[in-house]
Amino acid sequence: MTFLERLHSHIRGGVHAPHRKHTAECETVVMPPPDKIILAMSQHLGAPCTPTVKVGDTVEVGQVVGDSSQPLSAPVHSGVSGTVTGITELLLPGGRTTQAVVIQSDGQQRVHSSVKPPVVESREDFLQAVRASGLVGLGGAGFPTHIKLNPKDPDGIDTILINAAECEPYITADYRECMENSWDIVSGVQAVMEFLDAGRVIIAIERNKPAAIAELSKIAKSVSRPERQVMVKSLPARYPQGAEKVLIAACTGRRVPPGKLPADVGCVVMNVTSCAVLARYLKTGMPLVTKRVTVDGSAVAHPKNVQVTIGTPIHDVLAFTGGLRYKPKKLLMGGPMMGLSLMDDTLPILKQNNAILALAEEDVTNLPASPCIRCGRCVDACPMHLVPPNIVRAFQAGDVDQMRRLGAMTCMECGCCTFSCPAHRPILQNIRLAKEAVRQAK
Repeated sequence: MTFLERLHSHIRGGVHAPHRKHTAECETVVMPPPDKIILAMSQHLGAPCTPTVKVGDTVEVGQVVGDSSQPLSAPVHSGVSGTVTGITELLLPGGRTTQAVVIQSDGQQRVHSSVKPPVVESREDFLQAVRASGLVGLGGAGFPTHIKLNPKDPDGIDTILINAAECEPYITADYRECMENSWDIVSGVQAVMEFLDAGRVIIAIERNKPAAIAELSKIAKSVSRPERQVMVKSLPARYPQGAEKVLIAACTGRRVPPGKLPADVGCVVMNVTSCAVLARYLKTGMPLVTKRVTVDGSAVAHPKNVQVTIGTPIHDVLAFTGGLRYKPKKLLMGGPMMGLSLMDDTLPILKQNNAILALAEEDVTNLPASPCIRCGRCVDACPMHLVPPNIVRAFQAGDVDQMRRLGAMTCMECGCCTFSCPAHRPILQNIRLAKEAVRQAK
């Protein structure tokens, strides 16, 4: 790494959110498959899947139950064997609705005949295998991985960034992957390097995870070669260090222009657990049917990291960890900064869901908003160089052109503006509405 690149290891903006990594040393506990799973057909960015099964069909573990012919999509697989008992409609946390396949487990966990290690002899084989695995970004974004690993100009990619920052408070799912499956991570890294022909991999991780840094550094050193370097870069523990564009700037000094992708500046960014899951799929042929979820929050009786079957209702996961100490004030899917509030605990676990947080009233700030005092803290905190109050004013005035000029669509919704606002103004919430107004105006 050059001197110029090292200069950029500290990002502009961001906030020092409390870490609250209570489950960091909690080894992953495997939850038995539930009696019933509900598989949403939209568990990724892009086109939703269409059910490939019907009510009454018998299915097995690893069998495709939903797929789409659209490029930006990823198949959905069953994590249990049993019978399809319903094709229903599901309301997702963001307000969208999607079809969902309901499967009653027979308790036998029979594995489908399609589950076998893929034959990968070329880049095309590799990309087909990645798609067949059903893998999407497991850090929360849910971008289909086979699309990410197939940039328009593969020869222009020189750096692969493995995102192990995990900067959200509470969440330790990726940290446990680093501690428990470090060789899988590096095996996945080697596969991606080979088929993307990239010369450098940077595993980026925050400095508040010294044990993981030591473990990954040891393995990275053993597999690094002069022509294909694998290195670990420790970053300041500052939110939102793990955001894709922020990570690229911190590790390489390159800035992704508005409207552009990491590939446009020679980078591909993968979540660390996505890398490990890919390695396991290439070895076993078992697609993405389970995932690790951090269950934490002041209302949770026994916080844990739990390996759960995708599609498991959240109330079953909470019951497995010992239930709730009392009714929570807020239930979140994801972290407190970018997570989504849930109406109840009936929603199933999704592929991109890495945490369930149940927070008591004392952990939820509901102070009334007061007038903006023009302090500029939200501007200083914005890692995307935006002026959030101006975007909000343009939205309130209904000026779509001004929202565009001010970069509303560049906002990555990290929440730093709202977190830093001493007037407790719902800045991010208004920017989300502004972005929707811009989309509707197209």
